[in-house]
Amino acid sequence: MADAVLSRRAAVFLGLLLAGCGGHEDKHFEPLRYDYLTKIRLNVGRIDIDTSWTPRGGDRHVEFLAPTPPLDALRNMAQDRLVPGGTAGRALFTVVDASIIRQGDTYRATLAVRLDLLNDDGDRVRGIQARATGTHPVTGGASEAVRSDLYELTRKSMDDMNVEFEYQIRHNLQTELQNTSPTAPAPPPVDTEDLDAPAPKKTP
Repeated sequence: MADAVLSRRAAVFLGLLLAGCGGHEDKHFEPLRYDYLTKIRLNVGRIDIDTSWTPRGGDRHVEFLAPTPPLDALRNMAQDRLVPGGTAGRALFTVVDASIIRQGDTYRATLAVRLDLLNDDGDRVRGIQARATGTHPVTGGASEAVRSDLYELTRKSMDDMNVEFEYQIRHNLQTELQNTSPTAPAPPPVDTEDLDAPAPKKTP
């Protein structure tokens, strides 16, 4: 009888401990969003987002262990920053690479995206590519240490990606950019479509 009571108490304690650890992780790692950055308003009728990228090769991929995986962070960047301001054509944002690989005592991130402008017939008119890389030392093997390392690496690599992405657009797609000054009327919400989904789906 005493053993049964102790077992129940141990199970309750373990459950509370795990719940507390989970709550700590959720509070520690802020979501990686970019709606505070300058909007990039394009002369297109809609913006599609393709996040069908999957890890390839035999490397030791660990991006899925990050609190915000790079694939999600890149999608957030497109949703938070790209705005359709035209009436025709579309922009296709494609994640080309969103990997974090562990090599010895180092994590290596490789982020790459492509933005193509298409006419109403689906033909590519012009486009840009942006790429960012980064490294971070492995500070430990515990779950909290791994998540912290990958979070910092993703955050810093995404900072570089945001800079490079905007630079490439402003220097190569000038004629397709529209005014996004504070005095301009508020742009419409991004009309996105995740092309990796089984069926087209509109999101606000």
